[in-house]
Amino acid sequence: MKFLRDTWLVYQRQMLLVLRTPARLVIGFVQPITYLVLFAPLLKTALAPTGATTYAEAYRVYVPGLLVVLVLLSGFFAGFGLLAELRSGVIERSRVTPVSRSALILGRAFSEVTTLMGQAVVITVIALPFGLSVHVGWLLLAYLMLALMALMACALSYAMAMLIPSPAALGPIINAVSQPLSLLSGVLLPLTLAPAWLVTIAEWNPIYWTTNGTRALFTGSPGDPVVWQGMLIVIALAALSVFWATRMFAKQIR
Repeated sequence: MKFLRDTWLVYQRQMLLVLRTPARLVIGFVQPITYLVLFAPLLKTALAPTGATTYAEAYRVYVPGLLVVLVLLSGFFAGFGLLAELRSGVIERSRVTPVSRSALILGRAFSEVTTLMGQAVVITVIALPFGLSVHVGWLLLAYLMLALMALMACALSYAMAMLIPSPAALGPIINAVSQPLSLLSGVLLPLTLAPAWLVTIAEWNPIYWTTNGTRALFTGSPGDPVVWQGMLIVIALAALSVFWATRMFAKQIR
């Protein structure tokens, strides 16, 4: 019970900081909305070879990929906030408190996940007038997968921030990791028409399976094996990432 209470207290503090900086929320919306509005006219033509003959079908393919990009890239950069707190002494002061060390990481991670999922909901609502339609039950399951991806990305970012406590070095490393993962998962366009060698490489990318699982839920195919495959992969990765981040954090403030 103490662990849950500590996590909740840290979560509340972090959410309060988010609400006090609304500019951060606005900036988080800019890029996905830009892609949604400016890339939309090309969707039906670009996705026609995949069987998407209407804008509604095209958006059921495109929007889930856009949401994956949102939670992954934003989550991967969550570590910069932790670096700022390390440098300002906020984390150092936590050493003298009775708060659980794991709660200090999880509370922060859950606040990031909440913010990202709020943005995902807004993007989904904005896409509805463009023709997006999706079953509510499958949408909620897709959100669960997205939330787990966000948790995984945030935890990895925290661990990397403590391993490489330099913003100048951390940024390029995160970009070097996140960009290939995103491109090799088919987030903007499915890889069904890609060369066989590229698909073979993509199949070794765990984000490829979670992206396809999310897309299958949006297109109304919850029985597709890629859904449970993607879910199992992201659960395992989220658990490992959180474990690594909490171990690194415990060493940092020991």
